[in-house]
Amino acid sequence: MLLSIGMRPSPHLGLNYILAVRVNVNHCVMDKPRILSGVQPTGTPHLGNYLGAIRNWVIQQTQYDNYFFIADLHAITVPHDPTTLAENTYRLAALYLACGLDLNCTTIFVQSHVSAHAELAWLLNCITPLNWLERMIQFKEKALKQGENVSIGLLDYPVLQAADILLYQADQVPVGEDQKQHLELTRDIAARFNFQYASEEKPILKVPEPLIQTEGARIMSLTDGTRKMSKSDPSELSRINLLDSPDEIRKKIKRCKTDPVRGLAFDDPERPECQNLLTLYQLLSGQTKAAVAADCADMGWGQFKPLLADTVVAALAPIQSKCHELMRDRTHLENVLKTGREQAAAIANTTLAQVRHALGYAPPR
Repeated sequence: MLLSIGMRPSPHLGLNYILAVRVNVNHCVMDKPRILSGVQPTGTPHLGNYLGAIRNWVIQQTQYDNYFFIADLHAITVPHDPTTLAENTYRLAALYLACGLDLNCTTIFVQSHVSAHAELAWLLNCITPLNWLERMIQFKEKALKQGENVSIGLLDYPVLQAADILLYQADQVPVGEDQKQHLELTRDIAARFNFQYASEEKPILKVPEPLIQTEGARIMSLTDGTRKMSKSDPSELSRINLLDSPDEIRKKIKRCKTDPVRGLAFDDPERPECQNLLTLYQLLSGQTKAAVAADCADMGWGQFKPLLADTVVAALAPIQSKCHELMRDRTHLENVLKTGREQAAAIANTTLAQVRHALGYAPPR
């Protein structure tokens, strides 16, 4: 049975959902702190996206009023394939649901479907100093790769991200350590706007707090344990995508980078790949760190890699099955996103109207 508005998730959403997440969806309450986050629809999300973000959203969703979006405006700040953008958007929505996001607690929507994102980004552009953007680390790194083809959109990415967050008056934003600079910029922009156009007693834009994820917050590349797993890595062997087939998963794990040391242990800075693979096994098997450390202390890679591959395949199989089921019912996905757009726009347009008024714009007649 497909998920629909007002329905609870199927109990067959995934091994890790059942064993590790243990969400009691009957206690979803909407009068709780609001959080907002999103993922770009560029390719298929990988284990880093899932374990570092989506899985935590699912685990914590009963604690918050959740707004999770598909960041398709951000997706075009770098070269992209227009023929696959829409399909990737639907697939990401299906994966959100298949991973366990509950529509009774969560609003799922597409960024470009709510025009307030683009309008607020422009208004915030006009109060954001250029040097604030030029110092952003991610812009510097990506600009070096793109050379003369770097776009204004890439430079302006953090302002659009600020607009995403501030539109919904989010109390907290789930971020990893590598995203803290972007959230600090959002906080600076909100404070600057409030200082210039509102008052300390009645601020217009809420200054959000970071919600730092610790467990599984930074999943590393399979080919280099010192680099974060990323969709932009040119090597498909560097990541396990959530929709990879069992054969693809086994091949990638078999070929992933390891070391010649026998015996596996956490927290050895000289063995980043070992740390990463043990973390994957721990999170996807639902075991404690201590239990994994004890079980794997005397293992060699020849024994551990098949064990890890079996665990990944088993954990992803129910998610993949549910995602494929959802993708076969496009009307259902369109209804989910339509409802999400309406719910998101109601809040976003209220914030935008307040910003427009503060800046001196006459309301539309």
